[in-house]
Amino acid sequence: MLTLTQAVETFPSVRIPSHGGGLPVEVSLISQMGIGSGDVLIAGAMARQRGHDAYIDALEEPSARLGGVDLGRGDATSLYSFAVGAGGHPFHRHAGHRVFTAVSGSAGAQLRFSTASPAQIEADAGHFVRALQHVNIPPDSLFVVRFGGETWHQFVPLHRNTSHPALFALSCHTDELGGALPDEVRARVAANEADIPSLTEVLPVELRELLARLDPKQVPTIALSLHEAPSSFMSWACALTRGFIGPIRAFLSGLRRPGGFLANNGGGRVVTEHKAPAAGSLLRWQLLDQPVHEDTFTLELPAAEVGETSSVALLANVLDGFLENRPLAVSRMMAFRNVLVKPLGLRTSPLGCPVSSLLTDKSRSQLFAGRFPVLQARESRDGLFAEVILGADDKHLKFRSCVAVLRHADGSATVSLGTRVRTTNWFGAVYMVLIDRTHKRYVSPTMLRLAVDHAVRRLRA
Repeated sequence: MLTLTQAVETFPSVRIPSHGGGLPVEVSLISQMGIGSGDVLIAGAMARQRGHDAYIDALEEPSARLGGVDLGRGDATSLYSFAVGAGGHPFHRHAGHRVFTAVSGSAGAQLRFSTASPAQIEADAGHFVRALQHVNIPPDSLFVVRFGGETWHQFVPLHRNTSHPALFALSCHTDELGGALPDEVRARVAANEADIPSLTEVLPVELRELLARLDPKQVPTIALSLHEAPSSFMSWACALTRGFIGPIRAFLSGLRRPGGFLANNGGGRVVTEHKAPAAGSLLRWQLLDQPVHEDTFTLELPAAEVGETSSVALLANVLDGFLENRPLAVSRMMAFRNVLVKPLGLRTSPLGCPVSSLLTDKSRSQLFAGRFPVLQARESRDGLFAEVILGADDKHLKFRSCVAVLRHADGSATVSLGTRVRTTNWFGAVYMVLIDRTHKRYVSPTMLRLAVDHAVRRLRA
């Protein structure tokens, strides 16, 4: 029973001195989110965590290493995500000290710590129990925790027999090599192959048996809260409401596909529009009848970003960028277009139209760099210039696109994307009127910018 309540003007916090003389345990409550938000956030974060390359599920604490050490540059820190479900996880400790930020589930969380030193426990196992301290975190709350190495700890939902997860956290290991690590674990850290389970020591059996005989109500406990006193009727009513709403919101959020998005502006590079293709461009000889649409865009790359790469190699990387680094908005526009025109028997493609022919059957096309289907290709003998013609004929129009790379004497390069379209019937003419502005203002320049950014990042790698 909580009987002493104190109001504070800042973050409700607790600092638990170490029973064994080490670093204290520090917990601060930062904010309480909307009703049921904890379960929703944890459900979504856990789904994304499962898709991470470094995901591992062990010791009732599924986790992922988000950022490893870089000992070659003197950085021994690392970053992890981890979750604790409705069953809690076992009492354990780590050699190094920990700092993490977490969100509690919609039933709250209880943080259990024992700061008895290894020497104290070895001399008398009772020190483990005498050093126990519990900290109660309210539902749907953001909080931060810091404690020293060798601190035994366990996180569980605030109430037993609940379906709510305890918490989801982002943990910073400030020194992955800290503490008395076994040689094999230290080697894993040095090889950047460590994970939370390998850095964890579970409570020995004799201490678990001692703990099982302990009445949790006998353990010193501090409850943190923000809006209502922990033992008040309003606090109880709020917890009841959050506990009811949380699973419903978590279920509804789970109906959405987990994942996320990455967006960039192509390195901030400037794309320039031109009125006509460059003199001598192969595009000038395509669709010689009066085109109804024509555009050309160029992007300049400084020598430092190009290095010694030949024009052919750079062009191949740019073409690969069209395939691998597609603008999401263009892909969605193409998906919508495909739905509209498929009943009419027109071509469909997930790629933006200027380069959609890169997905045609390679066995029936001329191949540039041995893998890109093109209608025509040309490169200079000195290796400073290369260009390809892409395109296809459809029922309503014919289009040709030219992608070219020109290396300059100062080592810089110009990458260009130009398109010509000739309509063959009234539907094609209407179609081009509808898309012409969007094609020139967004589709072509964005595709070129992201494709070039992909090529530059590949060259750096």
